[in-house]
Amino acid sequence: MTNLKNVLLINALSSGATGLLLIEFPAFTAKMFGVAASLPFMLIGVFLVGFSLLVYYASRQNPLSRNLVRLIIFLDIVWVVDSLIIVIPQLFSLTFIGYALITAVAAWVGLMAFLQIKGLKETFSLKTE
Repeated sequence: MTNLKNVLLINALSSGATGLLLIEFPAFTAKMFGVAASLPFMLIGVFLVGFSLLVYYASRQNPLSRNLVRLIIFLDIVWVVDSLIIVIPQLFSLTFIGYALITAVAAWVGLMAFLQIKGLKETFSLKTE
């Protein structure tokens, strides 16, 4: 059985760590992506730190909030779709490394969404039995 609280905690930690890296090193990240502007990376980092706090809060709820977990899953799916919108047509003329990183993060976020969906089904089907 997937432990939904653990998956949420992993999502919170990975999102928070990524966010902090983007906030701390926006110019380095921009250079790696082959763009001049570093502000978008910092803003994405701020979003990710906020998101990670929301996910951490959700992971500590007892009982878990079905609607809050659904919101987190929705936001993860939006992240994956937005990443595909950038990568498939190769928007913004990024470097290969930039597109590869976007793809890798989207795969990770997709995995988090999948495990959260599985955990949500398991958690709430157990309560109805």
